[in-house]
Amino acid sequence: MAGRNYTAVTEFLFTVFAEHPERGLSLFLVFLGFYLLTLLGNSGMIFLIRKDRRLHTPMYFFLSHLSFADICYSSAIVPQMLAVLLEHGVVISKARCAAQFFLFTFFASMDCYLLAIMAYDRYVAVCRPLLYVTIMTEKARLGLVAGAYVAGFSSAFVRTVTAFTLSFCGNNEINFIFCDLPPLLKLTCGERYTQEVVIIVFAVFVMPACIVVILVSYLFIIVAVMQIRSAGGRAKTFSTCASHLTAVALFFGTLIFMYLRDNSGQSSEADQVVSVLYTVVTPMLNPLIYSLRNKEVKEAVAKSLSQPKASGRP
Repeated sequence: MAGRNYTAVTEFLFTVFAEHPERGLSLFLVFLGFYLLTLLGNSGMIFLIRKDRRLHTPMYFFLSHLSFADICYSSAIVPQMLAVLLEHGVVISKARCAAQFFLFTFFASMDCYLLAIMAYDRYVAVCRPLLYVTIMTEKARLGLVAGAYVAGFSSAFVRTVTAFTLSFCGNNEINFIFCDLPPLLKLTCGERYTQEVVIIVFAVFVMPACIVVILVSYLFIIVAVMQIRSAGGRAKTFSTCASHLTAVALFFGTLIFMYLRDNSGQSSEADQVVSVLYTVVTPMLNPLIYSLRNKEVKEAVAKSLSQPKASGRP
């Protein structure tokens, strides 16, 4: 470090898909459409769950919070990405970058915890059906969701403080869609071992821990389903988990590809494409996945659409 000049970074220049500037407008329109669908779909899901009494069950209670988390963490990222695409680059302060990193980490952690809780809910429903009502009480549901919020906030707070006590110097350009760890770590200078250890330790308590809960829950579910004698009964029982499994595969699949792999030799454009999947596409698809695969949701949608027609009749 001695004898070398470093310019401290106090703001970051964000560029998105800089390799193809001519695609800026078309990408802006596509991502704007995705974002509007995300807001519409998840808000509609929350509205349906609150309005229809048939959806006042633990699974849909957790799903409403998942929809809320999807709206929040997509909103923390997509508007800035749209501005970058439209203006071909946006400068944001270090404080604003830290706030975005905190919000994304908080609500992405919430998604992880809620998907794990929903896996446990499906385990109880399939493997302990007679005890389901006594286990998944209103108090238990509120406690699980409150715990997810507290754990998500704590993890995001510690990771944000730890990440932004690092020194950033030299080039301040980030060719990525938001303030995330991989691009930020490329701009650091000086000693960062302690901070990286803390960041990794807290990351282990979120994604891998949630994956373990999901895998163990579905292992018990598969064993229980295989003990059902009729093929129709097995298919009907497992179909109740299909929507959740699809959402888990989409969300955790892209996160694992992004964070639990060797990043050496990977292009920034490839990383941007993957990040778009879990920040823009997955939140948009979740309401569609649950509405297409769940009979109760489809009936609630049909009932909601038919009410205006019924009220308009003489």
